Amino acid sequence: MVDLANVAVYLAVAAGFAVVSLILAWILRPKIGGAVKESVYECGMPAQGDTGVRTNIRFYSFALLFVLFDVETLFLYPWAVQARSGSPASLAVIGIFVGVLFLGLLYAWRLGALEWE
Repeated sequence: MVDLANVAVYLAVAAGFAVVSLILAWILRPKIGGAVKESVYECGMPAQGDTGVRTNIRFYSFALLFVLFDVETLFLYPWAVQARSGSPASLAVIGIFVGVLFLGLLYAWRLGALEWE
């Protein structure tokens, strides 16, 4: 029961700290507004045209494929370190894993997700 009381006190102090910090940030925030706040600050020139540029979906699909195969490499590394001491069953399991990876790569290749025009 004492442990729960300690946890409750800890949570109360944490919540109180968060609330007090937010209130102080609201009270002490800078009150600058108007022309200064809305002036151009990044490159010194006002934006021309529409700022909502549409990005091609190929960037995202290519990045997702890279992350996917990169994470799968992380799964292969521990197995490669212990490959000599593994059993034939572990070899079969990693063979199935690499086979599924290869099928996924072939599928992405066939769809044209790896081609950059």
